[in-house]
Amino acid sequence: MKLFCLCNNWLGWQALKWLRQEGDEIVGVAVHPAASSKYGNEIGREIREMNCMAVDGSRLKQAEVLQQIRKLSPDMALSVMFGYILAPEFLRTFPHGCINLHPALLPHNRGAFPNVWSIVNETPAGVTLHYVDEGIDTGDVIAQKEVAVTVTDTGASLYRKLEVEGMKLLEDTWPAIRAGTSARIPQRSGPASCHRVSDVRQIDEIDLQKSYRGQDLINVIRARTFPPYPGAYFVHGGRKIYLRLELKEEAEVAGE
Repeated sequence: MKLFCLCNNWLGWQALKWLRQEGDEIVGVAVHPAASSKYGNEIGREIREMNCMAVDGSRLKQAEVLQQIRKLSPDMALSVMFGYILAPEFLRTFPHGCINLHPALLPHNRGAFPNVWSIVNETPAGVTLHYVDEGIDTGDVIAQKEVAVTVTDTGASLYRKLEVEGMKLLEDTWPAIRAGTSARIPQRSGPASCHRVSDVRQIDEIDLQKSYRGQDLINVIRARTFPPYPGAYFVHGGRKIYLRLELKEEAEVAGE
């Protein structure tokens, strides 16, 4: 099976590296441009070692780029932490479809920052392998696993949990995907949510004149605690004052 990958961030790098070590035939990789790339150097090193084509992921809708990808005759695409919406013309390139590894327990928290919204809205967290359709994270599910959110989790610690469990899910499920025997289950009906990147702006500012339920305020601050990113803030003297929250259980504090 010829595979076309779309990768960004640590998890995208790890997935690409693992697939290469497993001997999968990767014929091309779409990457983020430098301004939005994370772990771009590491992903680029994998691409060079595979000697395969690198594609600017921001140009996937352009006819000439699609034609270049079609010439590679890829059978399937795998997207991992890739930040661009994939157009129908791109998806039709792959006879066996396009699969996405999403760090959420779909249908909860489709779209951006699922680690944040699992904490803020107290929705289940997890990781899901699913087929990509024309919606945002709405395609049929291949496999998924719930990840526990603890009271001491921050946006950063939950994000790391989701990365680790996402990689495990890919490793466990990929042999069946490769063999064409994996499940394909329509996403269940019921409560669902989808968030844009800009949605966090609606929760980031703490209004000092507003009354908050204590748990809701703590959830916002800890969900947006993700150094080195600034996160939640309040305004004082016309300037933003940023907040980070450190949470420790009683036994941990006593042992210091």
